[in-house]
Amino acid sequence: MFKGLGNIAGMMKQFSEMQGRMQEMQEKLGKLRFEGSAGGGMVNVEANGQQKILSYKIDQTLLDSDDKEMLEDLLTAATNQALEKAREGAAEEMAQLTGGMNIPGLDEALAKFNPNA
Repeated sequence: MFKGLGNIAGMMKQFSEMQGRMQEMQEKLGKLRFEGSAGGGMVNVEANGQQKILSYKIDQTLLDSDDKEMLEDLLTAATNQALEKAREGAAEEMAQLTGGMNIPGLDEALAKFNPNA
C-alpha cells in the first residue's frame, strides 16, 4: 500500500538537490562579469551572468559632443552586446551543471529563479 512513498521520497530528495544546485548556479552567475562596448570603446557596459547591468562607462569626449542621439545608440548597442555575452556565458555554465544534457524547461526555470525574491 505504501510502496509508492519510496519513489516520492527519492524524487523530493532529487528536487532538493537540484534546488541547491540552482542556488549555487545563481550565486556563480552573479559573480561572472561580461562587457559590451560600442563606438570604438567610447561606451562600455558591464553586466553579470544574471543579465543585470552593473555599470556604464562613457568617454568624456562623447559627453562633450552633445550628440544625444549618438550616445543613445551607442548605449543601446553596448548594452545589447553585454547582455548577449551574459546569456551565452550563463548557457555555458548551465551546460556544465547539467553535464551537457538538454533538460526541457531548465533554462526558463533557472531564468525565473531569483534567490533574492
